[in-house]
Parts: sequence; structure tokens; C-alpha cells
Amino acid sequence: MAAQKLYVGVKLRELRTRLGLTQKAFAARLGVSLPYLNQMENNNRPVSSGVILSMAQEFDFDITELRPGEAERMVTDMREALSDPVFDDQTPPLSDLQLAASNAPGLAHAFLSLHRAYRYTHERLASLDEALGREDAALQPSPWEEVRDFFHYCDNYIDAVDRAAERVSGQMRGDVLRAEGLSFDVQFVDTPNLRRFDAGSATLSLSAHASAPTQRFQVLHQLALIAHDGLLDATLDLARFQSDAARQIAKIGLANYFAGAALLPYTRFLEAAQETRHDLERLADMFGASIEQVAHRLSTMQRPGAKGVPFFFVRVDQAGTITKRHSATRLQFARFGGACPLWNVHQAFETPGRFLRQLAETPDGVRYISLARDVSKPGGSFAAPTRRFAIGLGCEISHAEALIYADDLLPAKPQAFEPIGISCRICERVNCHQRSVPPLESKLTVDHNQRGVLPYKVGS
Repeated sequence: MAAQKLYVGVKLRELRTRLGLTQKAFAARLGVSLPYLNQMENNNRPVSSGVILSMAQEFDFDITELRPGEAERMVTDMREALSDPVFDDQTPPLSDLQLAASNAPGLAHAFLSLHRAYRYTHERLASLDEALGREDAALQPSPWEEVRDFFHYCDNYIDAVDRAAERVSGQMRGDVLRAEGLSFDVQFVDTPNLRRFDAGSATLSLSAHASAPTQRFQVLHQLALIAHDGLLDATLDLARFQSDAARQIAKIGLANYFAGAALLPYTRFLEAAQETRHDLERLADMFGASIEQVAHRLSTMQRPGAKGVPFFFVRVDQAGTITKRHSATRLQFARFGGACPLWNVHQAFETPGRFLRQLAETPDGVRYISLARDVSKPGGSFAAPTRRFAIGLGCEISHAEALIYADDLLPAKPQAFEPIGISCRICERVNCHQRSVPPLESKLTVDHNQRGVLPYKVGS
């Protein structure tokens, strides 16, 4: 099979700008001609292996950063946005979307922001939210979606926050719940609230009913807000959120990120993950964390120069709605609505306490191994509701040897891989028995005299 050509002109320009070099000086350092560099930066020619080697030798560049993950995420997001009926038959071909994502990522981001703002306003009107005539009816994105996209396009890795959390973890001795040197006292109380901080008495009250991993996480979350508030604010300044609500939500997300990175410090956790072959239960026991915390952390191990296995991570509720999502792989998730019903994450609710394994293949031919498990969060009393979710974690099949869960699954025949998609509107599969709506860019044939699994046939 021929090697895939690598078009990463944006990355080349970013590196050159960061080094403060002109095109002429940069070309000389790479050992190529100026016209050749210009063609590569404009994605008219792929980056050669010789240039990649020169980047690593001359500038100590981490070549794993050249994976076109962000462009693929943007293409997926744009295709889903373009499935909106508002675009009618004006859908550009896939090649145009790939060109925009690679050559003009700023324009692609602007398009996604514009569609997100349109969708938010449309939904407010559709729900009779009295948007017309209200002073706050301005066109703006949902703060929650704006924050979600911030982490999505940061590859769910915030280097400064991650390294600060790792330093804090190294300074602590023993369990964080009994750690010395905290600037606040910790007490456990009978309350449905997970955490409450009293600034006057510098006392953090935690629910006595919460699990130990949750209690540790909440202590570290509060530590981030108190001891590293300046770092969080500086990171938020760079994000330039459009509303104060988005900024405040993002601050919670960054404090959560800090807590997860301190509970599962990067270097030690990466070494343990590799040693245990990513055994989630052993990792949870080693670090005093929950299965969900471990799975989520595995999807963030994208530190330049020390990257782990690229995982995707998702959490869904019982209605199939995605409540958390991130992918360091080529697999991307629907921005709106639920995940593919053929994915094993939905079956996890039927088998509580067990890991489900699945070999899956997406329409682009990429194969994955996927784990799924239910996660229950009791309220602490008979009358309190129990929150139920399912989590999914997986990677491309090329990394399967690093997972203990793949030992008896591979090698596998092609028919062992379940055909899954992202969302029905952008899934090209013709004969899917679980399809809910027709796919984008496909013509339909309707025959009133016969009926198959679907009331129509999908053309090419």
C-alpha cells in the first residue's frame, strides 16, 4: 500500500514563525530551495521525508506533531455542519473541505463558529424562548459549546497546566486527602453537594458520601483555583472567549484538567500505562482514581516529545447523548446529537460492571479497538438519584499490541470488525440497518412497490 502523502503547510509556517526565520533562511536550514519551501507551505506539494528529518535534527521538532489530526477534526465538523438543511444543495465536495481545513484553518474555524451561532439562535426560536424582542437575543454561540470546542481544538492537552499539576503531584506525599501544606482545611460532611469552599475560614467541605477518587479530585480542583488561579486566568486570556459565561465555564474545565493531571501525573502515569499495557483497573488501583478518570486521562497524553497511545474517549448518557468527547485519533464524534447506535458504548448499560470490547471499522476504512463500560454515580442515600453513564475508550488497531484488552482478539478476520460511523448525516454506508436519516451528498431512490430495511435506497 502506498504511503499517505503529508500536507502540513500550516505546521511548517507555524514552526518558521515561531523561530523568527524568513522563508529564505528557513529553506537554507532545511536544505531545500525557496520555491520548494513555498510550495510545501501552501500545500501544493507534500512534505518529504528529508524535510521531516531536517526539522527533527535542525530544530529538535517533535515529528508526531505533523499528524493531521486538527484538519481531520475540522473536516468532520464542517461536514456535520453542512448537513444542516439550511445549506440545501450547496454542499461543497469533500476535497474542498479538506483544502480549507489544511490551507485556511482560520476560515474553517470561523465557519464553524458562525454555524454554531446560527444553530443556537435557531434552537432558541424553535423552543419559543421569547428570543424575539429580548435585549439578550444577540447572535452568539452557546457558552458550553464554545468551551467544548476550545478543548477539542487544543487536542485536550494544555501543556502549562499539565506541567504545573505534575509539579504539585511530585511535592505531595501520600494521599492528597491527608497531604500537608494545603492552604485550606478539608472536612467531610453529610451533604448532597460534592464540594463547598468557605473562603473566610479557608475550609473545604466535601461530601462524605462521595467515593475516595472523587474526593481526591475535588481537593485538587480547589487547589487549582486557589494556588494556580493566575495560571488558569492566563490560559483563559489566550482563549478569547466571546462571553463571560464561557470563560467561567472554561475555568471550571481547566481546574478539572489540573485535578486530573495532578491525580494522574503525566510522566509516572505514562510509564505505568505502558507497563500495565493500559489495564484500566490496575491503573485506577495504582493511582487511587476511578475508571472514568483513568480513561479520560489516557485521551490527554499528547505532550510533545512524550506522547502516549492516541486514544479517543467519550461518555454518553442513557439517551445516547454525548456528554464528554475527545479524540486524539482519526475517529471524531458528532457535534450535535448522539453517537452511532452500532457502537458498543450503548450496550454497556446492559452489562453493568463489565468491559465490553469491540473491533470496529469506520467508513474511511480505519479500524479500531474500542472498550466500553457503564459508570454509575450514586447520590449517597436511598432517595438520592443515581446518575448513569457509559464511557468508551479506544485506539486505532495499529496500537492494539499496547492494550491488554486486544490479546485474544487479534489477528481477526475482516468480518470481525463492526461497521460503525460518526452520525447518520455524514455516514456514507448504504446498507446500515440502524440508519435514522439519509446521508449527506447522496441521492435517494424511493420505490413504492417494495420495502427493504429502509423506506428508500441510498445512491452513490
